[in-house]
Amino acid sequence: MKLGEIPAPAGATKRKKRLGFGESSGHGKTSGKGHKGQRARSGPGLRPEFEGGQMPLVRRIPKRGFTHVKRVEIEIVNISSLNGFAKDSLVDPAALREKGLISLPKSVVKILGDGNLLHPLVVKAHRFSKSALEKIAQAGGKAEVLGQ
Repeated sequence: MKLGEIPAPAGATKRKKRLGFGESSGHGKTSGKGHKGQRARSGPGLRPEFEGGQMPLVRRIPKRGFTHVKRVEIEIVNISSLNGFAKDSLVDPAALREKGLISLPKSVVKILGDGNLLHPLVVKAHRFSKSALEKIAQAGGKAEVLGQ
């Protein structure tokens, strides 16, 4: 027996409510909408956030802060995370995304100097901390600043 072949138990399925099919249908005349009023009319009715004229919740609660329109999302990567790349390989935002070290494809990448770099790499990023630049140079690698 398949799941779709199981019959519904008795009384589980109800007939569709057929509105406006005469008085004897039980849903005739006003079709269950009562007499006049906004909800009896055709059209979209009330918007979901409407509270009957009461001051709406969105206007009652205090507002704090603001959203900067031109905010720049900076994704940070520590030097110690770059040890997963092969010796003398190119580390750019695309390579970092492939390894899962950054999540946004077009974000600004900043390399921080937490940890140690074990082998030389060519690192291309938008920003570097001073300690990261020192550690890349100390390992014999090269740091290139990308524009943005």
